[in-house]
Amino acid sequence: MTAQEAYDAASKGGLNDLETVLAICRRQGDYCVIGGLAVNAYARPVYTMDADIVIASAKLPLVRADLLAAGFTVHDETWSLNAQKPGSDLRIQFTKDPRYQPFLAAAAPAKVLGCDARVASLRDLVAGKILAWSDPRRRLSKRKKDEADLIRLAEDYSEVRALLPEELRRQLSGG
Repeated sequence: MTAQEAYDAASKGGLNDLETVLAICRRQGDYCVIGGLAVNAYARPVYTMDADIVIASAKLPLVRADLLAAGFTVHDETWSLNAQKPGSDLRIQFTKDPRYQPFLAAAAPAKVLGCDARVASLRDLVAGKILAWSDPRRRLSKRKKDEADLIRLAEDYSEVRALLPEELRRQLSGG
């Protein structure tokens, strides 16, 4: 069984859902994958059931309509537009946070679970993970996952260490 087949089985069809969402994003213009799936494009993959995406803010209503037409359930939150196919465990989250809009300019082609996608640059991905890790409103378990993602990236890319807060740099140096 390939990694993609395993992920699709674990997410109950999430790989097809991801391909559908990425096709919608490509039709609408600039976008990039952020979060755990983007980390997986740079480091050894770990499972996540969230697909976090940035798209030009003005395109969100068009994406919403395309998602509904493709059979997704869609709902708005304060900081995201969320979508999920009935029966699938993959949760799609389009961020509305304006701090992520500049990430679109430096996004690069990459493979995400074998799918062609645009992924945030390493520098932007680290900046986004630091934003998430340092947000005291996020659940501790989510912040710890962000911390682990940052450490994974720093272990594989030495240039990431200089971008990290002192607390994380200390952990990496063993002290």
